[in-house]
Amino acid sequence: MIKKLLFSLILLFTMANMNAAQPLRIDPANWFAGMKDPSLQIMFYGKDIRNVKNVTTDYPGVKVDSVVRLDSPNYLFVYLNLKDAKAGEMTLMLDSRKIKYQLKERTMRGEDHKGFTNADVLYLLMPDRFANGNPKNDVVKGMRDQTCDRTKPSLRHGGDLAGIGQHLDYFKTLGVTALWFTPVLENDWPNEGVNSSYHGYATTDYYKVDPRFGSNDEYCKLIADCHKQGLKVVMDMIFNHCSDYHIWNRDMPSKDWFNNPNYGMQTSYKLTPVLDPYASKIDKAETTDGWFVKSMPDLNQRNPHVIKYLIQSSEWWIETADIDGIRMDTYPYADRKAMAQWMKTIDTEYPNFNTVGETWVTEPQYTAAWQKDSKLSSMNSYLKTVMDFSFFDKLNQAKREETDGWWNGFNRIYNSLCYDYLYPNPSSVLAFIENHDTDRFLGNTKDSTMLKQALALLLTINRIPQLFYGTEVLMNGTKEVTDGNVRKDFPGGFPGDKHNCFTAAGRTKAENEMFNWESRLLHWRQGNEVISKGSQTQFIPYNGVYVIARQYQGKTVLTILNGKRSANELNVARYAEVIKDHKTAKDVITGATVDLTKNVPLTQREALVIEF
Repeated sequence: MIKKLLFSLILLFTMANMNAAQPLRIDPANWFAGMKDPSLQIMFYGKDIRNVKNVTTDYPGVKVDSVVRLDSPNYLFVYLNLKDAKAGEMTLMLDSRKIKYQLKERTMRGEDHKGFTNADVLYLLMPDRFANGNPKNDVVKGMRDQTCDRTKPSLRHGGDLAGIGQHLDYFKTLGVTALWFTPVLENDWPNEGVNSSYHGYATTDYYKVDPRFGSNDEYCKLIADCHKQGLKVVMDMIFNHCSDYHIWNRDMPSKDWFNNPNYGMQTSYKLTPVLDPYASKIDKAETTDGWFVKSMPDLNQRNPHVIKYLIQSSEWWIETADIDGIRMDTYPYADRKAMAQWMKTIDTEYPNFNTVGETWVTEPQYTAAWQKDSKLSSMNSYLKTVMDFSFFDKLNQAKREETDGWWNGFNRIYNSLCYDYLYPNPSSVLAFIENHDTDRFLGNTKDSTMLKQALALLLTINRIPQLFYGTEVLMNGTKEVTDGNVRKDFPGGFPGDKHNCFTAAGRTKAENEMFNWESRLLHWRQGNEVISKGSQTQFIPYNGVYVIARQYQGKTVLTILNGKRSANELNVARYAEVIKDHKTAKDVITGATVDLTKNVPLTQREALVIEF
């Protein structure tokens, strides 16, 4: 009898120790005291964790609001109220199991987090394709993809955060003020032979930087180093979907965690039904509830636990890494009401922060309806910045056309910007001529003539401008074969590169000419209140010439674009309302004096930016 009792006690002791030793994932791993929203969701993930009966804490100022058990036995969601809590280490009791949990001091008030504005110029780059500063992390043991092959455009090439950090002086020399990295979070996805997750849009961990890019600490240090150089950092996030290798897809917390599990519906990629007053239910469902691709399960943001998790992940990165903005991928594909809840939460906690949403429809009336406080929408999105796909689309048509007296060429830009009255805040619209999902503006050419016109326009109109890495050194490419051909490696960023575009000595004559032209325009733009605060007047293209004036406190900037492939001239008299009695102006690129007492000659497709 005694032996049996002793054996039972040993067995119970062993089982208790085995249970205590069970690995437990905790998201988020820590939180912050003093947030305006006192509610904290903690997701515990571990074998049979749902069976925990009691969750308690005696930490001052902390209350357990609720404990949520969903369909999977391996999840437990605990909601805490931190209203009166101070920073420190609290102990959570999950039955008899002790969990240490850190509440950190915030480094600054929410109001002190400053986002990007139209005074900035964003430089979009792909970490995998920009520079390889640490070849040791090209392949990381234990991850599903064990390849790094620069000869394949759709496989990983080895770029990382260390490589970006080694070239901060390059960004300063160029003259940009903010860096937008495509996603840096873990994408633990297998190599499918011709494709990998180098792009970063299939998240497997919302709280962890991909080890092939670096660590969380390295990411935070890089941002701190950027800030020392006067550079902001925008973080790319994806709330619409995650990777099929995320633990949620391998072990769904609840049956409604995803929309149409097991690839039950493919999205139509058509965004108009979200705002269409006549849209059918099936069209709406295909847009918002269909999977983006087979390998990216569609998250159900209508599930309150899903959206709370996602909202907290964004707040955690703002607090932890001090990011200066968020770019949200596939914005209208996610649930509209839930995304508005996210944006309202961020706007309340960080009123001076900024988020830009990808709204890929090429009509301004659609885009404008997504901006915060739009009168075109029955629901306030609270999204401060939207992406101007109309500008992108019209400009890429105009580059192939002569500007005539009606619709072609720069008439397309005029006819897009004239709808700016639809936007609650045109100054908070992000414009671009290309990005990682489009053909390069140069296509497969190296002709910088129209590129200079596009950049002159982009960098002087009432917008937040975004550039794409390498354009300044004439990087080109199209998507006919693969997206990887518009996401080529930056020359000089990788071991063994013979062509180094990071230095003037390494660039060709044509590359230096383009770099220097763009750099002069960017540096002139920095701190230029005529561009960031000035009024805007545009003139209907006349005789093929398109003119936009920016004016502020007695200063004027004219952007003059010859939309013809032949010599032309600016009819000075037609622009008397902005030129007034000024006799001369200064060419902001060359410093040359421009005579305004007579018509100004223009070479074919010339871009002229003058100030007086």
